[in-house]
Amino acid sequence: MNDAQKALAEITIKAVILGVLLSIILAGANAYLGLFAGMTVSASIPAAVLSMGILRFFKQSNVLENNIVQTAASAGESLSAGVIFTLPALVILGFWKDFSYLWVTIIAGFGGLLGVFFTIPLRRALIVEDKLQYPEGIATAEVLETGQEGGAGVRRIALAAVAGALFKIGAKGIGLWPETFEKACRVKNSIAYFGSNLSPALLSVGYIVGVNIAVLIFLGGVLNWYIAIPICASLNDWPLHTEGSLAGQAISAGEYAYEIWSSKTRYLGVGGMLLGGLWTIFSMRKSLFGGIVSGLKAYRKVKEEGEDSVPRTEKDMPMKWVLVFIVVSLVPLFLVYQYFVKDVTVSLPMAFVMLVAGFVFSAVAGYMAGLVGSSNNPISGVTIATVTVSALLLLLMMGTDAVNGPAAAIIIGGVVCCAAAIAGDNMQDLKAGHILGATPWRQQVMQIIGTISAALVLAPVLMLLYKAYGFRGEPGVGPDALSAVQANLMASVSRGVFKGDLPWSYVFAGMGIAAFVILLDEYLKQKESTFRTPVLAVTIGIYLPLELAVPIVLGGAVNYAVTRFHTRRKTLIEDVETSNRNGLLFASGLITGEALIGILLAIPIIILKQYDRTMPLIYGSMGLLGELIGVALILVVTYWLYCTARVQREG
Repeated sequence: MNDAQKALAEITIKAVILGVLLSIILAGANAYLGLFAGMTVSASIPAAVLSMGILRFFKQSNVLENNIVQTAASAGESLSAGVIFTLPALVILGFWKDFSYLWVTIIAGFGGLLGVFFTIPLRRALIVEDKLQYPEGIATAEVLETGQEGGAGVRRIALAAVAGALFKIGAKGIGLWPETFEKACRVKNSIAYFGSNLSPALLSVGYIVGVNIAVLIFLGGVLNWYIAIPICASLNDWPLHTEGSLAGQAISAGEYAYEIWSSKTRYLGVGGMLLGGLWTIFSMRKSLFGGIVSGLKAYRKVKEEGEDSVPRTEKDMPMKWVLVFIVVSLVPLFLVYQYFVKDVTVSLPMAFVMLVAGFVFSAVAGYMAGLVGSSNNPISGVTIATVTVSALLLLLMMGTDAVNGPAAAIIIGGVVCCAAAIAGDNMQDLKAGHILGATPWRQQVMQIIGTISAALVLAPVLMLLYKAYGFRGEPGVGPDALSAVQANLMASVSRGVFKGDLPWSYVFAGMGIAAFVILLDEYLKQKESTFRTPVLAVTIGIYLPLELAVPIVLGGAVNYAVTRFHTRRKTLIEDVETSNRNGLLFASGLITGEALIGILLAIPIIILKQYDRTMPLIYGSMGLLGELIGVALILVVTYWLYCTARVQREG
């Protein structure tokens, strides 16, 4: 759409500074969201809108400069996904007592940088030749091109962020209402349960991923909490309290439901995600290898004909430097492994495994992002496959008595997950740049800057969240512990492979469920149905607590209601696109506001712990009234999101 030879200013001082700051902020927000909800979302469009709004204060700025800012910013939020999906597992396993700044930074930094470099030889193949959609990349390019909505978009994000922040303060800080509305009762020897987290962020996640994915996540939760858990409860005697003043009395239905989920039925999700990750890789094998071959052919042609034969909009970073970095990265990867494993016969081959797996799964992530977008990219499924295979290889090399075996598998998964997360997001950014006429090598430089910026701050963010909330899966954590869904999954699988104590019957049953979902999806694909059943969406729903899935499906319903509204009114396409953007920006603001306050509240929580005090400050006296207030407020926010998303004009 732009003249390929017209060189606008791209990497400027203000763009670098703003890109770094947004990378840091969005990395922290996404880290909290991922640990809390088990899902992350792409920040490319919110970052683009914020960039436009801020750069308006400068006399000279252009669309490519804004594109550079969002490129760096979105790299930061993607890296946080790779980190929080894996590294908390080292704490859950007891291998780390806390988060080492040095090692978190090294693992995140090198993993992320590998993701950047691995995608460079794939850019031409997947973006120029295959012409994959990369939906978020196309949407980001459109937002940047239309540009003049920047002011209204920033106001919309800011208003929603304030609302999300106040909601979090009211629930978590003050305690005027609970964060979760839950009811459970015993029905003969079984359980009836309902729960919903009262979170605008989760509502927004559902809106962003859309009704199809949101419904599948909810159905996965229904399968676990309304079928599997009641059946397990009915087949066993009701447990009793064994300690304290309640010793000998039956535990509550809610406690029993979570006990069954924690020890048994969540492993249905483990088996499903394992098979789902392997299926994802297998199903795209031809496109993956075809893309790699095509990319290498393109680079040979450039080398033969010379750099001058390539227009500015097709110039990537020099391939020789890409290859040098990839080869040299073996040294730090080996040193990281050697430090933890202390066995060169294990460290050296596993460094190669990390490198090869990183490249393969970065290509997988880059390709999948082109099909389903970054927010729906099944990074966790790819990573659990990596951790499982790595654990089995390590088991053969180290034996069942290897103390560090599970942690060693997690470290491989951490590097691979960071690489894959960055790769999928970067391909979206490069797609946007391709549409706008940006210079690829300049975007790749900013991806490196954004990755390094986020890597330098994620360790303190993780430490703050860990000290304040803790992670589910650890002994003795409180009710406010962050779910850390994927990290718990990685820890369970890696530990179970070495100890042999995985509940394999549930794992295999989960694989059977996943196989059925895959067959159903293939059938729907043949029928060219608009509703599909991607297996990882269902299995994540099985693994999540039901209370997280309920607001997600509510957000998906809002998305569907807005779509139906426009369909009935036969709204013009350009107005529908504006409406979608309004909803996306408002939802992104709710997520950002709630997530940032969740991080900031960690500071007083840690201070209060020194005096044996906890937050929230007053909740407990509100009782049923507090629950009703919370439910009413989340419904108000739901309606507000619906009304905002329905708006067809800016302003």
